[in-house]
Parts: sequence; C-alpha cells; structure tokens
Amino acid sequence: MGENPVRDTAVAPTAKEPQETYAYSLDEIRDILALIPEPAATIFATAAFTGLRRGEIRGIRWEDYRDGEIRVSRSIWEGHVTEPKTRQSRGVVPIIRPLARMLDAHRLRSGNPQSGPMFAATNRNPVSMNNVLNRLIRPALDRCKDCKVSRTAHRKADHKYERDATRPTWHGWHAARRGLGTNLYALGIPEKTIQAILRHANVSTTNTYYIKTAPSDALAAMAKLEGAIPQLGNNWATETTTSQSTTAVN
Repeated sequence: MGENPVRDTAVAPTAKEPQETYAYSLDEIRDILALIPEPAATIFATAAFTGLRRGEIRGIRWEDYRDGEIRVSRSIWEGHVTEPKTRQSRGVVPIIRPLARMLDAHRLRSGNPQSGPMFAATNRNPVSMNNVLNRLIRPALDRCKDCKVSRTAHRKADHKYERDATRPTWHGWHAARRGLGTNLYALGIPEKTIQAILRHANVSTTNTYYIKTAPSDALAAMAKLEGAIPQLGNNWATETTTSQSTTAVN
C-alpha cells in the first residue's frame, strides 16, 4: 500500500467553523407569503413547496408544467442555461393543490402563456431572482418598526433604523428547500421519499443537510422520555432517590 497522502494534514486552527444552515418552518412560510407581493409570492411558494433550487426555478418553462407536475430539465445560473446540478436532479416534482392554484393565477396575470419562462421579466427573459429578492421581498420583510418604511427608503428618515422584529427574517432561497425536507420529515414522511422529492443522489445528503431538528422536536422527544420513565418499574424513582441520599450521607 502507498503512503496515505493526508496522514499529516490537519484543519487550520484559524479556519472558521461552518455556519449553521437554516430551514423555514411552515409558519414562517405562511407569514412570508402573506407579506410579499406577486409575483414574488408565487416564486417563493414554488421554492418552498417543490424544493427546486434557485437556478432551477429560473429555468422552469410553462411547457414543463403539466398534469400536476413540474419536469425539471434545466437550470439557469448567472445567465447561463445548464443541465440540473446532478443526474439525479433531473426529474419530476409533484405540485400540491395550493401551489397549483397560485401558478394558475400567475399564468392568467401573465396573459395565459403556454410556453416560455414561467417566471419572466418584462423583456420576457427569465426573471432575476436577485431582483425579486431586492425589489419585492426585502422591502416587505425589512421595514422600520417605527415609520414602517423599507430599509432602503429609510435613508431619508430623520431617525435611526430599527427593524420590525414582528416580521419574518429572510434566510435565503435555499432555506426554502431545506424547509421542505424538514417539514415533510416532521409530518412523518420517510427519509427515502424526501430524498426522491429533493432529488438527492443519496439519502445521507438529505439526512445531514436538509432535515433540521426544531427545538419543538427536542421538547417532544424529552416529553416522550419522561412519559417512558414510569415504565421502567414502579420502584425505579424511589431506588434512585434512596441511592442518592445514601451517597450524600456517606
């Protein structure tokens, strides 16, 4: 056997720890959808209820949407049309009825097109996701708690900007994809099914990066543990208390 090429390597002590990723809860998704205007609301709903990546959302064409499904066949990143991220990323994603209703309304507002980008700018090219975020989403979510204007418009105000904490915080487009995995898991959907919906190559990616355990899940788990303790025997708690008292005296 040859020499292990990484035997004497180590992580630099000054290297930053990886940042914790975020997943939107169903409550956060509902609150964001209630606040942001169209077409941002339908675009965000597509991210939250299909798990499509940002470039894949830009790449959707109306001809990809039929029979209650979206066929993922391309991605647009920095203006370049490419294949989806991996071979497994090519696939079909089922559309839930609330999202279908939003997509149908969006189609009518857009003039009932049968082909072309599903989310198009005024020039009929695929919309810029950064423009959607900066022009429609952030102004609705990031507003001053006192004068209720957006952070951008607040530059002309005569008082210090302080964000309205009653509004949900934006954590990025990919947090919607993670949110889908987490919310499906919380509803009891098996990991392998979530893997198929998110189109991951293997289930370990789904488990490691896309299923987040919320604090409420931890509380529920400890409540189950508490409920299971009496099943260990009626004398368990008494014996434990007696043992602890004896140790303290001795």
